[in-house]
Amino acid sequence: MNDFSYVEKLLDGVEVVWFPISEVTERTTNIKWRETSESHQYIDLTSVSVDTKKIIETTEVKASNAPSRAQKLVKKGDVLFATTRPTQMRYCLIDEEYDGAVASTGYCVLRVKRDVTLPKWILHLISSSDFKKYLEENQSGSAYPAISDAKVKDFSIPIPCPDNPEKSLTIQAEIVRILDAFTAMTAELTAELTAELIMRQQQYNFYRDQLLSFDDGEVEWKNLEDVASFRRGSFPQPYGNSEWFDGEGCMPFVQVADVADFGFELNTKTKQKISKLAQPKSVFVEKGTVIVSLQGTIGRVAITQYDCYVDRTLAIFTNYKSDINKKYFAHQLKAKFDKEKEFARGSTLKTITKAEFSKFQIPIPSIEKQNRIVSILDKFDVLTHSIQEGLPREIELRQKQYDYYRDLLLSFPKPEEAAA
Repeated sequence: MNDFSYVEKLLDGVEVVWFPISEVTERTTNIKWRETSESHQYIDLTSVSVDTKKIIETTEVKASNAPSRAQKLVKKGDVLFATTRPTQMRYCLIDEEYDGAVASTGYCVLRVKRDVTLPKWILHLISSSDFKKYLEENQSGSAYPAISDAKVKDFSIPIPCPDNPEKSLTIQAEIVRILDAFTAMTAELTAELTAELIMRQQQYNFYRDQLLSFDDGEVEWKNLEDVASFRRGSFPQPYGNSEWFDGEGCMPFVQVADVADFGFELNTKTKQKISKLAQPKSVFVEKGTVIVSLQGTIGRVAITQYDCYVDRTLAIFTNYKSDINKKYFAHQLKAKFDKEKEFARGSTLKTITKAEFSKFQIPIPSIEKQNRIVSILDKFDVLTHSIQEGLPREIELRQKQYDYYRDLLLSFPKPEEAAA
């Protein structure tokens, strides 16, 4: 398939006209809190996943507790795009579940004119490499990069045969169908690779648990609170306030997603950095500190490899009260949380409280035996993780392949290109 062959056949010679997004979308109105007593789901800047492009968590707000910036009432079919740190590409399509929710002013709401274009046509176009390049060129601010709603809507998009709306929508629907099929195929392949990754992890966990298990009376068992002191991290509220992020003197800010799935490490770079203004309201953690996630993806364990600040969703361990190898302690934490997280409270967002995990029991053999167990597990880690590192790489390549075909299908010659 060359660059335009399929698109040219689909268009069959019809004209493609480029319009600013503002010309194919409608104006939206802000919610008037004084005129309603209803509660609404609130979509803040952390509600939309960067990875899945879906809403993962909302809170309930009404007039009495609505954030001052919660203004935009959204409807099914609206496309949201986060204008704060826009190159993160945080966007989503509003479905029935979030019809009538209220979005933070950190989002641009794109409500299409249904007789001109399709919501998913807009959604796919703002996922394109061209749109991301446009954002990079037009965002402003170094400490808190952002782009205005007006600038987002200035981005020009292609509309095939706009003078024939029925045919235009038919062409758009066909391209959207193909892109949705690519998305589903990529998701299926990714799921297969992820299943392989899980199987390898289960195999590793089996051998790890064998090494970390002891018979009754063989070693001393202690409650977690008797092994080390611990506390939770912290972060100022409201969470989506742009003043809490980036800027001169900012530091890595560790959240659950920044703890690697394996290897007891943090990701090389955190997704966010905490501003100097917010640092006194968080918890500083030195390099070499053991932390574990308590909410959402429970039981991710790391020994921090750089100084950072830590979110309230993680516990921080310091001041060990027993003679213990930190790596052995990390292995025992991981093994214990892997079992206990199955019984964690919450349906959507699982949580283990500080009081609950403080009573977890940890076996404490001699330091010599701890060191020997860690040595064996480190060697097994090398073998296991060499496979695990390859599988995520394959998943990444699948995504790049999808990005290529998406951009190809959405590539239409612009007027200056056609003239040339």
